[in-house]
Amino acid sequence: MQMTTPTSEHKMLEKLVGNWEGRETMSPAPWDPTGGPAVGRVSNKVSLDGLAVVQEYEQERNGGISFRGHGVFHYDMNQKDYVMHWWDSMGMGSQVFRGDFVDDVLAMVSASPMGHTKCTFDVKEPGRYAFVMEISQDGSNWMTAMTGDYRLARAKPRASGGATKAKAKSPAKKKPAMKAKSAKKVAKKKAAPKAKKAAAKKK
Repeated sequence: MQMTTPTSEHKMLEKLVGNWEGRETMSPAPWDPTGGPAVGRVSNKVSLDGLAVVQEYEQERNGGISFRGHGVFHYDMNQKDYVMHWWDSMGMGSQVFRGDFVDDVLAMVSASPMGHTKCTFDVKEPGRYAFVMEISQDGSNWMTAMTGDYRLARAKPRASGGATKAKAKSPAKKKPAMKAKSAKKVAKKKAAPKAKKAAAKKK
């Protein structure tokens, strides 16, 4: 069987690839009545030889991880659009988002009996992407639920329940041993005064 070769549409998803970190703002919503600031960390990696991008997401609030998510992006060659399958720690099952790129902005929408959700990924500026999530009951009147402004970062989302390992201490460097010749010279210098005193007593 011949494997599918990634197309230019697949390669557009690579604009999301990287480890990202940034500030987020949560608007008051039914699942978060107060809203407030947060820190988001996103790790997007190419998978399936360039046919998909896998996302690991975590959100930190008040000094602890408050939310995690897992997403898989791919390009549907039959429907000619982009698809994201999403699961998160709210435990509501998977969501399917569909949409397309307009220039360097990917907008995707998911519809369910509970309402509509729209996610926008703006990757126009290298090394940065802006994220907006909006919600709607009817699919026409939208309310901003969350915004995020991320930069490329080295840190990756921490694995759930995993403890970080302490760095091993490097062994202390040993001082070089004194050379034999130098040791003999020191011994002679120490012995010389004693020899002089002994000779003086004999006289």
